[in-house]
Amino acid sequence: MPKNRFLSSNAMDKILREAGALRVSDEAKEALAEVLEQEALKISAQAKTLAEHAGRKTVTDKDIRLAVK
Repeated sequence: MPKNRFLSSNAMDKILREAGALRVSDEAKEALAEVLEQEALKISAQAKTLAEHAGRKTVTDKDIRLAVK
């Protein structure tokens, strides 16, 4: 897994196994991390915008949940 990843290979393995996968390739772990990180960045940017719109500098859990909707 490239060093610039935020999510670890081990975390991706745990998620995939929790979903029922019996065996997980390294490529699958890397792909899942890439997709999740891209989505997380989109959600984070939207949450930041929502916080700024509310006149806050702090992003809250409500901003994150609203950004996902």
